[in-house]
Amino acid sequence: PESQSNKSHDPFHPGQHFTRTYNKNTTQHFHNNRTNTMENLLLDCRQQYPDSELDALECISKHIQSGMSSTNSQIETIDSSLKALSLIFTSILMFIMQAGFAMLCAGSVRTENVPNTLLKNFLDACGAGVAYFAVGFALAYGGSPGPVQQDEINVDHTLTFAGSENFFLMDFDNYAFWFYQFAFAACCATIVAGTLAERSQMVAYFAYAILLTGFVFPLVCHSVWSVHGLFNPFRKNPLFGSGMVDIAGAGVVHVTGGMTALIACIILGPRRGRFDDDDGNPLRASRRMKAHSPSLQVLGTFLLWFGWYGFNVGSVFFLPQMEDISSVASLALVTTTLGATGGALTSLGVSVWWNQRRTGEPDYDIVNALNGCLSGLVAVTAGSSIVEPWAALLIGSISGIWYLLGSSLLNKLHIDDAVDAIPVHLGNGIWGVIAVGLFASPKRLMMVLQRDDHVGWFYSWGRNSPDASLLATNVLGLVCIMFFVFVVMTPFFIILHYMGMFRSDQLEEIIGLDFNSEYDEERGHVKLPIGTTSGDALRRASRQRKRTSDYPVFADTDDHDMTTVSTRTFDNSTRTV
Repeated sequence: PESQSNKSHDPFHPGQHFTRTYNKNTTQHFHNNRTNTMENLLLDCRQQYPDSELDALECISKHIQSGMSSTNSQIETIDSSLKALSLIFTSILMFIMQAGFAMLCAGSVRTENVPNTLLKNFLDACGAGVAYFAVGFALAYGGSPGPVQQDEINVDHTLTFAGSENFFLMDFDNYAFWFYQFAFAACCATIVAGTLAERSQMVAYFAYAILLTGFVFPLVCHSVWSVHGLFNPFRKNPLFGSGMVDIAGAGVVHVTGGMTALIACIILGPRRGRFDDDDGNPLRASRRMKAHSPSLQVLGTFLLWFGWYGFNVGSVFFLPQMEDISSVASLALVTTTLGATGGALTSLGVSVWWNQRRTGEPDYDIVNALNGCLSGLVAVTAGSSIVEPWAALLIGSISGIWYLLGSSLLNKLHIDDAVDAIPVHLGNGIWGVIAVGLFASPKRLMMVLQRDDHVGWFYSWGRNSPDASLLATNVLGLVCIMFFVFVVMTPFFIILHYMGMFRSDQLEEIIGLDFNSEYDEERGHVKLPIGTTSGDALRRASRQRKRTSDYPVFADTDDHDMTTVSTRTFDNSTRTV
């Protein structure tokens, strides 16, 4: 034992003597217990087999193996619990993306349409929750215990078009996996929200969200991610020997949602004043609808970027058991970051260069930077854990250029996408899935898929082989996804449009979808607040459409707080305002 003087002069270890004594006693106690246990085991086995030392040794061996088996079982239980907690945490990150989509859409529309846009984004989560609980999950994974298990790899599973069990989650208790897949479904539906902003009816929006999350997305998900799907890469004999590799859903989620948005935009038509003037004459150049809040746009993009870490990293936790899952998850963090930064910088830089060359003045457009960032995130999603960091940066950089080209093409085709969701999600979802077929690393494929016979096309050339099986399978998968979405959603939107349930009333588009009026029965007028955007829209409409007798007539009153509009039919419609 140390002297009292030494203990009192040790400022870093004031309780050193006590700690050493305690550790010594504890270690000795543990050693004694372990020794006693072994002695008891030896005595028991010798008593059972007093005449045979070999049998006694076998008895001891069996007891030790039994203890090791119990320990391994406990380790597996702890590992499974940690994996479930990780999946729950990343699922919550993914669900935060709903707030990001809402803020981005709200900031991109005009003031008079903000509450309506927010409500539609909110209904996405509500509709997706009910639809995916009732039928969506069953169609996607019915009959499966959850994520792909180690013993399900390289097994000749039966091919099915859809799942047929676990409707309403009956006989299924892996709720963490369900919640993660629900977040995917809600994200897929929300992609369309901003595209149709400022001109779609609430009923139509809610109906399409239920159909998309309850039927279309689950069947696409089943074909790629379920072991019973045609394109699943974990089957014994996958398609073309490789299957479609889409780790986190660039094709399954973003191409499905983006293709739905494109179909809806074409059938719904552009917003009033986007490509024509107030008299209906086509404009020489499209008119850009000014977003009312860049702050909300930036906030929404940051929330999406934050949630995307759950999107890509979480996908690692429902892959089969890997030797170094932390390394794969860390790689997904890095590739997600590099994809976002590459897309943002490239999109902004190219747009500045092009505007300066065309007009002589640089234009630092924040929208191009934000959408470039989202484009990079979408593009790197398919291969977030199977491409190298340098490839992720390259994929993100190309996605920024791809976004600018897609946005320009939509303008030339007079397709009105309020938030440019089509070039971001559809265009770069396609590019991301193709990029896997080009840049999938053999080393990363071995860690994730546990094989590297079919790798990215560029790596195949490094092996002196032009093998493009992975690229061909991914391209075929993209074609099948887009074709299936087209076949299902096109008739649905056409029927809604024919029944008059798709597009909002033209007057509502002018005064805003969130306009709340007070009807004066005695005077036959609708009261509007002066100074609001809705009132300004009506003044402009009255001035420019005086020749149209069935247009609503604007009339000022002596009331400083209110304005009235005569009640008339609008554009030969039977609906009165």
